Amino acid sequence: MSGPIDRRTFLKRAAQVGVGALVVGTGAGIAAEVLLDRSRRPWDASSFPPPGRPKVAVVRAASYDVDLEGIVLDGLRAVGAEVAGRTVVLKPNFVEFDPGAAINTDPRLIAATVLAMRRLGAAEVTVAEGPGHRRDTQFVVQSSGLLEFLHDVDAPFVDLNSAALVARRLHSSFTDLNELWLPQPIVDADIVVSMPKMKTHHWAGVTLSLKNCFGCVPGRVYGWPKNVLHWAGLTEAIVDVSAAVRPHLQIVDGIVGMQGNGPIQGIPMQAGMLVFGADPVATDVTAARLMGFDPARVPSIAEAARFLGQGDPERIDQVGEDVERSAVDFATLPQFLGMKVGAAPGGGVAPGPA
Repeated sequence: MSGPIDRRTFLKRAAQVGVGALVVGTGAGIAAEVLLDRSRRPWDASSFPPPGRPKVAVVRAASYDVDLEGIVLDGLRAVGAEVAGRTVVLKPNFVEFDPGAAINTDPRLIAATVLAMRRLGAAEVTVAEGPGHRRDTQFVVQSSGLLEFLHDVDAPFVDLNSAALVARRLHSSFTDLNELWLPQPIVDADIVVSMPKMKTHHWAGVTLSLKNCFGCVPGRVYGWPKNVLHWAGLTEAIVDVSAAVRPHLQIVDGIVGMQGNGPIQGIPMQAGMLVFGADPVATDVTAARLMGFDPARVPSIAEAARFLGQGDPERIDQVGEDVERSAVDFATLPQFLGMKVGAAPGGGVAPGPA
């Protein structure tokens, strides 16, 4: 199902989504049980080719005042990014604005990526986001300085919460949503680049390039903070939404990340790195390991690794910095300690040798 929609159709289907969400919300426990049933395959195998051996690059960046354009250019080349002649949409993570926090993808990195994409021959580069927390998108992008940086590099910004929509049938069924309303700029783009902030998350454990796809669905249909997706089951919705968006490239902003009670109320974490990939699962596997998490214990990554990308670290060709030597220990909430590398079953940290 595709094509732009008129206002009457939009309102009718938005109402149907809202009613369906209430039903899905009451069955969240059932959806969680489905995730544990590995004999079930809730995706159309013909729509998702085998992942192969993707490249993921980990690149050091001490601050946002270094030559970010050059670093991004090298990182994209390292993972085989091909953007020449293509329309590119950069989808950063902009949730809320707090001048003392590290909530959002840094505007300097976004502007540098615009320039790097042009140097690689991109026909058009647009920055687009649909914040899930603050309804006033203009406030977030202006207060954060993003609009000023985009003006400097002559790049347009699109609010995905208000853009024209297209209905897309889902090719995975971890939720009962069946279809998603996606903004026209995302559907029309040749290349979608997920640019998340490297953060812990108070509901998902970590939020990286897969979870960042939540900003591609409009708040005016799915609510704030994308309530319909949460009611459908957070892990399940992360998998279905990312499978629908299928970001072609990923750039994880870990120069300064967020640890603790993320994605908004955590504290800055100076990790000093950027992660580049062309497979969202492989990129998130690598980024999670850099944060001290075991990706096999992060439900959204583990489930997406069944069909959406490469989840086996042994089958990911790492470029740049060594992951184990570069890892930093991101603090997390107690309920997610079981996701950390070296955690004992049921949470906590496994004891070392006597």
